[in-house]
Amino acid sequence: MPGKPIQDPFPDHAHDHDRCVKEAFDRAEKLFKQNGLRLTDLRRSVLEIIWQSHRPIGAYDILDRLKDGGRRAAPMTVYRTLDFLMENQLVHRLTSQNAYIGCDHPEESHRGQFLICRTCGVVGELSDARIITAIKETAATTGFSVEAPVVEVTGLCRDCVELDGAGRGHA
Repeated sequence: MPGKPIQDPFPDHAHDHDRCVKEAFDRAEKLFKQNGLRLTDLRRSVLEIIWQSHRPIGAYDILDRLKDGGRRAAPMTVYRTLDFLMENQLVHRLTSQNAYIGCDHPEESHRGQFLICRTCGVVGELSDARIITAIKETAATTGFSVEAPVVEVTGLCRDCVELDGAGRGHA
């Protein structure tokens, strides 16, 4: 949602994850159809593995899960699939973790800002054009031209803040 921050990027306790995954696939299928692309079995499997949680997953973990599911794939094939999914904005790569996370709104052209909980690993995605504008404008004052303004912020999600505040430690 360019220009307008997402109010709550984290799933709440009543989150229906099956519905979340189904909606992600519905958006993917619609996007693929609009762009004349095929959602192959491998692309579908990789996307499904990524969407199994709201936590980032690395390419080799994806490869292991494919093998566990009876699929044979070479690392290069998984990386090509991930590149394809990124090009079509269905997944994002979190550079700080060298891992991937599903995109909540692939139909919109955007550069995300990611809130990464250092305790439980959940990731929330924001898409606020004001943040990107501030980065670009500030960088321009130094003569720097921003090409990929992706922001990754580490901290504590609300659940881990609540646990920490209650004196019970972290999740």
